[in-house]
Amino acid sequence: MSMVAETDEKPVRAQEGMAGLMKGLAIIEAFGLARDRVTVADAARDANISRAAARRCLLTLTELGYLAHDGKYFRPTPRMLRLGDCYLETAPLPQIAAPFLEGARDVLNETVSITVLEDDSAVAIARADANHIISASARLGARLPFYCSATGRVLLGSFPDDKLDAFLEGRNFPERTEKTPTTVAAVRQRIVAARERGYDTTDEELDKGMISLAVPIRDSKYHGVIAALSVSSFTARTSLDELVEKALPVLLEQADRIGRAM
Repeated sequence: MSMVAETDEKPVRAQEGMAGLMKGLAIIEAFGLARDRVTVADAARDANISRAAARRCLLTLTELGYLAHDGKYFRPTPRMLRLGDCYLETAPLPQIAAPFLEGARDVLNETVSITVLEDDSAVAIARADANHIISASARLGARLPFYCSATGRVLLGSFPDDKLDAFLEGRNFPERTEKTPTTVAAVRQRIVAARERGYDTTDEELDKGMISLAVPIRDSKYHGVIAALSVSSFTARTSLDELVEKALPVLLEQADRIGRAM
């Protein structure tokens, strides 16, 4: 009998969620800039699942070639890059922005990046690399804490006051350096300042010796902030004032071009 036939019984609906897949993806997200390897206990804690479930997920990912296991630690393999490539190769923003990123990089001789807000982090989705042995910019997929990164504060500057207050309420802000803002009031002040002046900077708030500048990229149709365009450097190479003077006009121009191209 057809499940949609007229009857007093309610149709049976298939379970659409896959708990195992959810657990596996949570474990994949446990790897990041601050962690390049995990144990079963690490994965269980980060994914909020049992050790037995974490072990099954880790072993499955190892069998599929996404992780390598040395008997204690699990590490990502190059195959893991395929997961990120699915987004980077199909999303319109990285593709559209590529020539504008390269143009900004060629003028500034610094690596230029685009980030978007995901949960409570600024995530790098595109970049044009300068020819420096050491780069100050985040690698693709890196998650930067919003409260002490220029990109994160520029992105949150698009929030109306009530939404911003709700977002910040009850959060902790771990100190990265002695210059890191660590209170709700201090973080909010910096976000509002970024909104009002149309850009933001960091001066060794995220890491010692690192400075950065970010501007918003706005959708040309609705004028909402869709991403942030940024450049980072080291205090040994330039001062923050010099970076702003040189890079701000370039970033504003390229951000406008990207927005109009979207």
